[in-house]
Amino acid sequence: MTILLVGSRGQLGREVENKKAARSGSDMVAMDLPEIDITDLAKLSQMFSELKPSIVINTAAYTAVDAAETQADLCYAVNRDGPANLAGLCVKTGATLIHISTDYVFDGSGNTPYHEDDPVSPIGVYGKSKAEGENAVMARTGEHIVIRTSWLYGKYGKNFVKTMLRLAMEKDTLHVVNDQYGCPTCAADLAEAVLMIADFLEKQNGHEGGIYHYCGEGITTWYDFATSIFDIAAELGLAKVPKVVPVSTAQFPTAAKRPLFSALDCSGIEKSFGIGLRPWKQSLKRTIQEMVTRQGWNF
Repeated sequence: MTILLVGSRGQLGREVENKKAARSGSDMVAMDLPEIDITDLAKLSQMFSELKPSIVINTAAYTAVDAAETQADLCYAVNRDGPANLAGLCVKTGATLIHISTDYVFDGSGNTPYHEDDPVSPIGVYGKSKAEGENAVMARTGEHIVIRTSWLYGKYGKNFVKTMLRLAMEKDTLHVVNDQYGCPTCAADLAEAVLMIADFLEKQNGHEGGIYHYCGEGITTWYDFATSIFDIAAELGLAKVPKVVPVSTAQFPTAAKRPLFSALDCSGIEKSFGIGLRPWKQSLKRTIQEMVTRQGWNF
């Protein structure tokens, strides 16, 4: 059996590939642009014919939330049409798709963690494109699995943690939003969860699909997330720690609106696959330690 990983150069894709290399079981073929383009159905179909994957893990996505407001066509092509192409080919070939989605499919108007069956109501182009991508995947077969996650960060790519550590070297004071609530998620933890589901699918020879939530355990704000980053960094020897000032969303306008509350209830993934959550602060400390060991304080 072969697992096809799409989006292997992204922050989640690289973690999936690295963790799979240390595990036994099916072979994994990891690909990204320009080798594979999920928006090109003809070339994608040819790739499926050659590889004959049994499981496809899609970590490819357009994730520039603000830029999406002016690049809607590209955003929808990657986040809606690409997953639709993958799901359709999986149906034809008998493969199962594991597709990654986002908390931004919710409008954030609530104040309790969202369940998988809560109605979606995205408020920006990025969230709308991901919601339509979910619909496109699930419409093609009930056997595909969609995993929504939130506030993703890790050793690779661009993310909030790396941005904060870089800005620490440049600025004495940082203003960070303190009225948006969510659950920081370590890419390495999510990668482990994805591979546990892939292992389950192989052993069970399939599984009833659906939508599941996975994120770090605990709810916080961007401001508290930032202060935790700097507390950990200071413990690890960061010489210059900036002052962090809390501000409201209204004081920090962006091109795209963000949900004010997008915490996710993740009890479903534990019930179905036995996958528990890791406290987000615990994973954050481990990740920063790994980043510093890997590259020092150069962000």
